[in-house]
Amino acid sequence: MTSTAEAVLFWSLAPLMVLAAMGLLFARKAVHATISVVFVMISLAVLYVANEAPFLGIAQVVVYTGAIMMLFLFVIMLVGVGASDSLVETVRGQRFIGVLFAGGLAIILLAFLGRLTVGPGVGHEATVADNPTAIARVLLGNFVFPLELVGVLLVTAALAALSLTHQRRLRDRVSQKDLADARVAQGRRLTPLPSPGVFAGRNAMDVPALDPHGRPVESSVSRVLRARGQERDAFVDPEIIEVTEASRPAVGTWDRPERGSDSAESAASEGDSNTREESGEK
Repeated sequence: MTSTAEAVLFWSLAPLMVLAAMGLLFARKAVHATISVVFVMISLAVLYVANEAPFLGIAQVVVYTGAIMMLFLFVIMLVGVGASDSLVETVRGQRFIGVLFAGGLAIILLAFLGRLTVGPGVGHEATVADNPTAIARVLLGNFVFPLELVGVLLVTAALAALSLTHQRRLRDRVSQKDLADARVAQGRRLTPLPSPGVFAGRNAMDVPALDPHGRPVESSVSRVLRARGQERDAFVDPEIIEVTEASRPAVGTWDRPERGSDSAESAASEGDSNTREESGEK
């Protein structure tokens, strides 16, 4: 006989389950419909546990809610099925065919319920401790091959979801070398924007940076500031620039002397020292 707590639990969950089932039919978004089905399955698992059938309740949560429905939910979220997709009929007249099949199924169920006879209760023989063991023996003994087929089907569904959600790149990945080649072809600067040089007196963003020779670098100031006329001049003493330019080596030359000049200078110095020694002896 149903206890008061069990009746309260049933009448509390039953209306919510009906509303969630209606949400499956009338939800505009596929994700909301999937969440409604998940709520129905969890509520059904709670009713199983309340009727002293914990194995069915755990199986309902683990298999249906935790595996199948979560797989559906993730696939829908990854593929991106929206409300506008359900309004487009890929086959003409598919809604009429769906209503026709739903009506036929309802007639069959009503006819079956009209002939249903309810006998006296047989107790809780189906929920004894040995029932899960018996189910495991049947599944892993008599139905091993169908169980393996179900596993292969689930793996195939997971691979299909991965293939559907995989998006090919419209462009190849650009490497750092490709970026450098493109900048060289366009005549752009390879290095980042220069920082203030050795002659810089300030580091404000509206003052151009100075290169090691004291010349302002125009690219160091934002084009927006230059367009607004907010750029300030970076003044350097012209004498410093002249001294720097004079001490600057020519392009393609080295500061150090050549090997031949080193040997010539050493030979000349040795000759001078020898002549001085001879003159001292005399």
